[in-house]
Amino acid sequence: MTQKRKLHFADLHQAMVEAERLLESGYQSAGNWNLSQCCGHLSEWLRYPIDGFPQSNIVVRALMWMMKVTIGKKQFQSVLQDGFKDNIPTMPSTVPAPNAAEDRAALATLKATVERFASHDGELHPSPFYGPMTKEQGTQLQLRHFEHHLGFLIPNE
Repeated sequence: MTQKRKLHFADLHQAMVEAERLLESGYQSAGNWNLSQCCGHLSEWLRYPIDGFPQSNIVVRALMWMMKVTIGKKQFQSVLQDGFKDNIPTMPSTVPAPNAAEDRAALATLKATVERFASHDGELHPSPFYGPMTKEQGTQLQLRHFEHHLGFLIPNE
C-alpha cells in the first residue's frame, strides 16, 4: 500500500507548485481522493474565510460551537504546529465526486481561489471550529490543510 507523504509548505505558492507537479507527473493515491477532489475541497475551505462558512444544521452548529469555546484554541495551535490528523471527518458537501471535474480544471479553480485568498485584505470570517483569526493564522491553517490532503497523493517519478 502507498504511504502518505509528510509535506511542509512555507507559502501558498509552494503548495500550488506541488499540486501542479502532481498534475504533470501523474500520481498514486494513498487515500480515497483524487487530485480533482483534493483541489475542489481545498478551494472550498480556502474561500470560506473570505465569503463566509456554510450553515450546518442546528446539531452540527451546536457541536462546532462547543468545540470552539472549549478546546478550539488548543486544537487550533495543535493543527498549526503538527498539522491535521488523518481520518478526521469533513463536511461531505465539501468533497466533490471523483468525476466532478478533470484534474486540470479543478487545479485551475484552486489556483484562482489561492490568488483571491492571497490578495484578500479584509477581515476573515471566524472559523466555526477555531473562531476569529488573523490573515497569517488563516494562511498557516490553509497550508496545513494543503499539506494534509496533497500528502495523500504520491507523484509518479
